[in-house]
Formats: sequence, structure tokens, C-alpha cells
Amino acid sequence: MIMDRFSTVRATLLLTILGVGLAGMCGRVVWLQTIARQQLIRSAERQQHRTEILSARRGSIFDRNGIMLAGTIQTHGVFLDPQFMLDHFQSENRTLNDMDAALRRLSALIDRSADELADIVAQRHEARFVKVAENLDDRQAEAVRRLNIEGVGTFPMGVRYYPMGSVAAHVLGGVGREGKGLEGLEMKYDSRLSGRPGYWRPMKDARRRPIGVTAEDYVPPVHGQHLVLTLDANIQMIAEQELSAACRRFRADRGEIVVMDPHTGDVLALANWPTFNPQNLNDSPPAQRRNRCLTDPYEPGSTIKPFIVGPALMWGVTRPQEVWPIPGKSYRSRYRSKPIVDVHHYGPLATWDILVKSSNIGMTMLGERLGKARLYQALSCFGFGKPTGIDLPGEDPGLLNPLPMWRDYSIPSVSQGYEVMVTPIQLARGFCVYANGGRLVRPRVVKGALDCDGAVVAADCHQTPAEWPQALESEAADQIRRILCDVPVRGTATKAQSKYWNIFGKTGTAHVSRGSAGYDEAGYTSSFMGGAPAENPRMVVAVIVHEPRQDLGYYGGTVSAPVALRVIERTLSYLDVPNSPQLELPPPAVASVLTGFDEKAYRNRTAVARE
Repeated sequence: MIMDRFSTVRATLLLTILGVGLAGMCGRVVWLQTIARQQLIRSAERQQHRTEILSARRGSIFDRNGIMLAGTIQTHGVFLDPQFMLDHFQSENRTLNDMDAALRRLSALIDRSADELADIVAQRHEARFVKVAENLDDRQAEAVRRLNIEGVGTFPMGVRYYPMGSVAAHVLGGVGREGKGLEGLEMKYDSRLSGRPGYWRPMKDARRRPIGVTAEDYVPPVHGQHLVLTLDANIQMIAEQELSAACRRFRADRGEIVVMDPHTGDVLALANWPTFNPQNLNDSPPAQRRNRCLTDPYEPGSTIKPFIVGPALMWGVTRPQEVWPIPGKSYRSRYRSKPIVDVHHYGPLATWDILVKSSNIGMTMLGERLGKARLYQALSCFGFGKPTGIDLPGEDPGLLNPLPMWRDYSIPSVSQGYEVMVTPIQLARGFCVYANGGRLVRPRVVKGALDCDGAVVAADCHQTPAEWPQALESEAADQIRRILCDVPVRGTATKAQSKYWNIFGKTGTAHVSRGSAGYDEAGYTSSFMGGAPAENPRMVVAVIVHEPRQDLGYYGGTVSAPVALRVIERTLSYLDVPNSPQLELPPPAVASVLTGFDEKAYRNRTAVARE
């Protein structure tokens, strides 16, 4: 009886346990099929499908002749998947010693110690991707893959390199560690150069090995476009070499050169000194990486004078042979208490010689005749005070005060190249007007773009010559160019006279402003702008050297004119430009007309011009 009762209890208990177990299993099935279904599907997809980014290759940058200035080398990186590594070693019942041994084998191939790798796995045990090495070549990456360590993999990456080193560094700029453009063209055209990354989502087995991919799970990357520049690498090197030599010789603070084709606006060279290597941006201070050809305006001194005389000729305010009563080395303008002085004692000069000899007194007299409004209008014709629109970042508009801000003393100041500020690119652009018949070009450094297969996707996207404004009538522009041919022959730039080509140009020597402290009597900006050949200009060059040491020389004709001469001669020789015919200039203007100077007629002409 007792045994029967015990058997019944046991049977009941067993059935109860079986019933509870069966109910639990049914509940689990229901839960898996309903509540947890989507969660489990997503978890399975994460294990079987993992999206992997396919990097786009950054486009290259070439000069106008196809010489590579910036490119990308395909390398490899190494990553750890700490979570997968720990899970795998635990599931395989392998010890930590086994993992340490695997990490030691890996550390022998990359620049990381085994202890560092072990710390990464321990401290970032939930991470799925930790980069532990980069810039491995194909051989090194294959060696890592042959280790066959679970949770260790390689991935492709691109490294930017500059095969010509520091050449055109301020134009190119550079990229950061993550491959993003930080300065120059690399920053300006970052989206065009970067392209667009793709992705793929391969199905993987339990050991994370790809076993298949569908078409909809693969989007190929769109590689970046290539830029073709207007720069000529050979002319760029010429400019950089000559600028560096001059700045070192005269112990200058810094310097800039711009070389342009006056008929197209193409910038053939744009150089700053000191320079830097874009391969290692962090090795140079930010000030050294400034593209001062665009960012740092300065007072141009006497290089402003052709931009005043040209419009004056066009408006009929003066003529090349008009003689002005220069009263020796000093002149007191009614607009300024401090006397205006010339370097030399000239006496009466024609307008021609005022420009050739760079007479401050003569220019002040012309400025007085023009008045504030027409002085302002003259400089506005050449785009001063406004950005040129060059396709580089960071351009400064310079300074040309609005007319209401002008004072009477502005007339003698502006006439000598003070109280107005220009950048080297503005100066070069303005001088192109005298080389192309009076048109104000728009400078550019990008000629076009190619896709990754070499097909043209953008070409000559800037303004056409028909859209360029006529800053000056062609007759006046040609007159000024002819006058400026005399500057290297009988004027202030005899060190820019060439045996082979006729050069036209203008020197400038300006005191450096120290802000509220006034002008530094020992600090100078030495400059020269020129073009050649005068009979059919192929190039314009602007050379600016800041604060050369005074005891070594500081005049624009001493410091900058010889630099321009060497750049012009080397460039025209490289371009195989034929030598110029003999230059024919009139005799010194004053010698033939001095005895006929009529002071009363001069005063009447000046009075009429002011009206």
C-alpha cells in the first residue's frame, strides 16, 4: 500500500516536471518565434553580414605638362578585433598564453610591442576595430595575413606623397593623418580629390571568412578626380631657386614671386620663401605655411606709379612728353606739411621720365592734378581693394580706402604707393594689363580636372578673355609698356636689363609700416614687376622681398630687379622664345624739350585738369 502511494507520488512529480519542462520549451519557442524573432534575425545578420567600407583613392595633382606634384601610394593597415579574439580563444579552450604567443608573432611584424597589443585587447575588450599599424607595403601585409591569427586583419589605406618635395608647397597645401585636405588646393578641392567611399557586406562563416556577396550588398568606391594645374613645374623651380637665393643673400625676412601668362591669366609659378615640405606639415609653423602671395597685403611704394600714369594718359590729363617743373630734390605739397623728396636732384622731367626715374615729386604733382576722385578711380580700374578671384583659399582683398575716407594728404601718399595695400597676386594681375592690351585677367591655378580613368570632367572653367573687363584702352596700355621699356635701360632697374630680350618693368622701394609706431626708417619692402619680351609679352613676373638687411642693399632695383631678370631669362630660354629685336627708344625726353618749358601753360593745364 505504501509502495503504491509512493509510486503514485513519483509518477505525479515526474509528470509535473515533464509538464513544466514542456511548457517552458513551448514558451521558449513562442518567445523565439514572436518577441525575440527580429532581435535574433538582426543578431544573426550582424554575425554573418558586416558592412566594410571600401576607401576611395585620392586624386593626384599634376602640373600643366603632366608632371605629378601630389599623388597617393596604396599601403595597408593592421587592425585588431579584441571582442572576437577573446571569444574565439575562449571557445577553442585556448589559454591566455596562447593569445600572448600570437600577439608576439604579430608584434614582430609591426611597430608595436606584444605588451602594447595585449593591453589593447584587455582594455578595449568590447571593441570590434582597433588600428594598430599603418603604411605597410604589400609584402608586410601578406606576412601579417599568413599568421592567420583570429581577430587580426589588414585593410587598404592611401598615403599622400609629394614627389617633388617642397616645390609649389604653398599652392598644393597638404593633408592630415586622416587624409583630409588642410591647406591650399588639397583643402580647396578636397571633395573633388577625395571621391566617395563604397562598401560591401559579405556573408561570413563562423570564423568570419567571406563566403559570398550579393550585388545589392556591393557598392564600389568612386575614386577622386585628378587636378591639372596651370603651374609649370620647371618655371616654379626657377622662381623658388632665385627667390631663395636672393632672400638668403640679402638676409631678408621673407619673399614672394608670381609668374603669370598675361593673355590667359594662368599662374605659371607662385613661390613663397621660406617654404615647407607638404609631406610633413607638422614640421613647419603655421606662419611658414601662409601663402603670402594671397594673404599678406603690403604698401607697394613706387610699383603703384604705372597704375596712376596709365589712366592719366587715357583720360588726357597728361601726355608722355609733357614737362613738369621738378624743383630739385625737395617739394612741399599744399596737401602735406612734410616735404616730398626724390633720391636724386632731377630738375624738370617729362611724364615719361617721371615714371622711368620714379620721381616722387613728379608723381605727387600728377596726383594733385588728378585729385582724390580720379586717383581712386585709376586704382579701381586695376581691381585693387578687391579679391582677384584666384582659385586658392585665403585671398585677402588688399586695401583701397573708400573715397569718403580719403583726406587731402592721401593725394601725395597714394601717389607714392602708401595708404594703399596690395598682395603680390594683385600686383602681377594689374601689371598684366600693360602686357595684353589693357584687359584685366582673372588669375587661376587650376586648368581642369580628370576622372580616375583620365577622362576630362572639367576644363578651362574660368572666365574667357571675352569676359575680362577692359581696364585701360589698348593705346594707353601700349604707351605705358613702351615707357617702362626704358626703366631697365636708363631708369631705376638697370640690373634688369637683358642681352637677349626686351624687358619692361617698374621698381618699388617702400618703408615698412610698424602700425601705431609709424614707418620704420630702416625697414624696406623691395619690389620689381616686369614682363617680356616687350614686343610680344609671354610672361609677367612680380618679385617682392621684405626687409632685406639695409647694409646689404634695399632698393628694388638692387634686390628684386636682378631676381626678375634671372627668372625671365631662364623662363624664356626654357620656353624657347626667340630673342628680341633691337629696342629703339627716343632720346631722353627732357633734353629735347627742356628749353621750351612754359610754366604758365603748365599751370593752366593743371588748373583745367582739376576742374
